[in-house]
Amino acid sequence: MKKEKRFIGKVAWITGASSGIGEALVHEFVRRGATVIASSNDLPGLERVKAECEDKSIMVHCIPFDLSDTSGIDKIVEQQVSAHGKIDFLLNIGGISQRARIDETPLWLDRKIFEINYFGTIAITKAVLPFMIRQRSGHILATSSISGRFGFPLRSAYSASKQALHGFFETLYLENKQFNIKASVIIPGRVRTSISFHALDAEGKEHGKLDEGLAKGLSPVKAAEIIINGMIRNKREILVGRKELILLYIRRYCPWLFFRIADKIKAM
Repeated sequence: MKKEKRFIGKVAWITGASSGIGEALVHEFVRRGATVIASSNDLPGLERVKAECEDKSIMVHCIPFDLSDTSGIDKIVEQQVSAHGKIDFLLNIGGISQRARIDETPLWLDRKIFEINYFGTIAITKAVLPFMIRQRSGHILATSSISGRFGFPLRSAYSASKQALHGFFETLYLENKQFNIKASVIIPGRVRTSISFHALDAEGKEHGKLDEGLAKGLSPVKAAEIIINGMIRNKREILVGRKELILLYIRRYCPWLFFRIADKIKAM
C-alpha cells in the first residue's frame, strides 16, 4: 500500500496536540487523509492548530483534557468511539519535563510528574485498548525520551517516569499482538519544542527557558515524519534525533564511557 493512501479514512488520537511534536503530527496525519482527535489541556492552542489546517480543519476534532486528571477519560473515550466508530491510532505525545536535582525535588513533585507522564498515558491507553481489541486492530504509541533509557542530571522523576513506559508498552505489545494491536515507544533526543519552557523546577514552577541543546535540535515537522515512517515500518522503538542518539549505544555497550560523559553534556 502506498504511503500516501495508508492513512486515508483512519482515525488518529493525538495527545499533546497543541504544540511541538503533537502539533506537527496533527498536520501530518491530516495531510495524509486521516481524521484527527486532538487533545491537550490547552483548548485555545488546539483550536489554533485546527484553524491552521485550513481547508482540512474539518478533519480535526478538539477534545481537551488534562493528563494530570484522567478521572473522566473512560467517558471521553466512549464518546469519541461513538462519534467516529473506531480509533485506529493512539499517539501519547503529551507530557512534562523536569529541571531539578534529586535532593531539591519534593516527593509531591515526583508524584505530579509520574501522574502526567506515566499514569496519564496509561489511563487513556487502558480506556482505548478494549475498543481496539474488539475491532481486532490498532496501534498505540507512547513518547519516552532518550533519557528514558538512562539517567540524566536534573531529570530524575522525568527519566524514571519515561523508563516506566518502556516496561508497560513492551508488555502491552506482548499481550495484544494476538489481536493485531501494535505498540511502539517513541524515543526523542533533541527536538525544538517548548518542553524545556514548561519543565518543572524544584518548586514546581516552569523552567521558562529554551535549553541550548534543544535549540539546536530536530524540527518538530521532521520528528513527525520520522514517527509516521516508524509506524509504517512497525518499529517497536522509534528513534527521533541526530548525533545525540549515539548515547543510547554508548550506554548499552560501553557504560563506563557513558558515565564519564553524561554529566558534561549540555541539557537535552
